[in-house]
Amino acid sequence: MVVDVRRRGAATVAEHERLDLVFQALSDQTRRDIVGLVMGDELSVSDLARRYPMSFAAVQKHVAVLERASLVTKRNRGRERLVRGRIDAVRDIARMFDQLETTWRNRLDRFGDVLVDPEREPEPAEKTAPKFTPKTKPTTAMKRGAKR
Repeated sequence: MVVDVRRRGAATVAEHERLDLVFQALSDQTRRDIVGLVMGDELSVSDLARRYPMSFAAVQKHVAVLERASLVTKRNRGRERLVRGRIDAVRDIARMFDQLETTWRNRLDRFGDVLVDPEREPEPAEKTAPKFTPKTKPTTAMKRGAKR
């Protein structure tokens, strides 16, 4: 299903673009695994590359996708590139899923009410559907990724 988000305003379009980057990044098992590893510990790209049956360059590309989605940050320590997970981005995703769960529970409750009393007028969906607003600010990498 394709939703035309242009009608909703610039802030909503940016939110959708951000979520697209996040879910595209998390659609790959290796990237999900990398996010899990670097949430608990800062690791070098070299350390990450040793864990996977792929080239160093391939792992670097996976990390770059995660960085564009603002799920990880990188910093230099000498010649090493250290990768760390961004817990605030993961919290935003969890908050979005909580809001989606609330929306669907409310819809199912209204549906159940209609089944019990078909004559009853259901509440409009707009009143019960919460709007997801991310708490994290887009990073420069994420802004560049959204333009591509």
